[in-house]
Amino acid sequence: MGDIWTWLISFFFLIALVGIIVYQLVCLADLEFDYINPYDSASRINSVVLPEFIVQGVLCVFYLLTGHWFMSLLCLPYLYYNFQLYSKRQHLVDVTEIFNLLNWEKKKRLFKLAYIILNLFLTIFWMIYSALDDYED
Repeated sequence: MGDIWTWLISFFFLIALVGIIVYQLVCLADLEFDYINPYDSASRINSVVLPEFIVQGVLCVFYLLTGHWFMSLLCLPYLYYNFQLYSKRQHLVDVTEIFNLLNWEKKKRLFKLAYIILNLFLTIFWMIYSALDDYED
C-alpha cells in the first residue's frame, strides 16, 4: 500500500511541473502574439523558474529516498540541465533579449514538457502496476 502513495505523491509533483512549464509556454505564446509586453512576460516566467527547479530537485530526492532508483536516474539529466542553467546564470529570461530568443525559449520548454510527460506516463504505469499488485495480495 505504501508504494501506491509514493507513486501518487510523485504524480502530483509531476503534474505541478507540467503546470509550471505550460504556464511558461503560455506566457511565451502571449508574448509572440503581442498580448503581453516583454517585461511582464519575463517577470512572470522568471517568478516560476526557481520553483520549477526546486520541485524537480525534491522529486529526484524523493525517488532516491523511496528506493526507486530507475526513476531517480531518469530524473538526473533534467536535474543536471537545470543545475547547469542555474550555475551559469542562464536560468532567467532576459527582458532585452526575449524577442531574439523566443523560438529557442519555446523549444527549450517544449523539450522539458516532453521529458516530464514521459516521466508522468511511467509514474502512471507504476502506480497502476502497484495497485494491481496490492489487489492480488
